[in-house]
Amino acid sequence: MSLLSKLFGVGSASAQAGSATARPDPVMHDGFAIYPEPAKDTGGYRIGARIEKQIDGELKSHMMIRADVLGSQEAASSESLRKARIYIDQMGERIFD
Repeated sequence: MSLLSKLFGVGSASAQAGSATARPDPVMHDGFAIYPEPAKDTGGYRIGARIEKQIDGELKSHMMIRADVLGSQEAASSESLRKARIYIDQMGERIFD
């Protein structure tokens, strides 16, 4: 692939498909879909997760972000799931209000 192709994102479909970031499957909890989405931050990864649920035919979504920063992405993903489950248990569908 030429330098210009790399700079401007032009290339074969197979090269572009290989570079696409795969979206993980959600973790289901009480009818809610949890997508762990820790964000890179100073010193590690900030805890965060997208929580979604179909309500009356409409997809509702809420981004949960916490102040906690953990050293690895794996640890932050695991903790994001744990905190999202607790949040769902405490708030239920009021998450989307």
